[in-house]
Amino acid sequence: MFIIKVIFFDTETTGLDCFTCKIIELAMLTIEDGVVIDMYDEFINVSEPISPEIIRLTGITNDMLINDGLSEEIVAQDLKERLTADTLMIAHNCQFDLQFVYSLLKRHFPNEADDIVSSLDWLDTVSVLKDRKEFPHKLIDAVKYYNIPEVNFHRAIDDTKALYEVTMAMKSERDDLGEYINIFGFNPKYGVIGKRFEFIEYKSQSFHQRIVAPEFTLPNKR
Repeated sequence: MFIIKVIFFDTETTGLDCFTCKIIELAMLTIEDGVVIDMYDEFINVSEPISPEIIRLTGITNDMLINDGLSEEIVAQDLKERLTADTLMIAHNCQFDLQFVYSLLKRHFPNEADDIVSSLDWLDTVSVLKDRKEFPHKLIDAVKYYNIPEVNFHRAIDDTKALYEVTMAMKSERDDLGEYINIFGFNPKYGVIGKRFEFIEYKSQSFHQRIVAPEFTLPNKR
């Protein structure tokens, strides 16, 4: 399949559980044929206070959500319009962000959400990074590994910009990212966290100390 549309995306949320928590910031950097065509970054007013821990972690305050946030309904519609079939969605720890995007769509488009997310392709850069670099594997670590200027981490739009640079560096390092599409690695100690999606192949993935040979990468693991 020849993919020409790519969306780098990131979410900031009220917590870790997509069934009980919600997205408070969604950012999408859309690229078509190598050109940035859209930068989307919106707060979501979830109509409930966020915890001091989330405020500390993200720098997002209740006032920011109340004064600048859109409704979930508007953001869900924006998502639906952008997530056109065969788009490649890229996120760092994509399983987490995919779950929250799906839950948001499911609340507002219950009869369409499954078809929307299953019509897309998904790439998890954490799974790639685990085949390339030693632990740890957060986005901030990837930025350091590839000598990319640091951004304001834990703000969604800045994370998407950093993720784009990391992905380009990974592609230059070894051009096998296409093999990881719709394949997510998971820590064998914890298993797959959250909802399993039928269109994703989940594989147990251990840590490595260095870049592994192509025949031992996650896509080739049996």
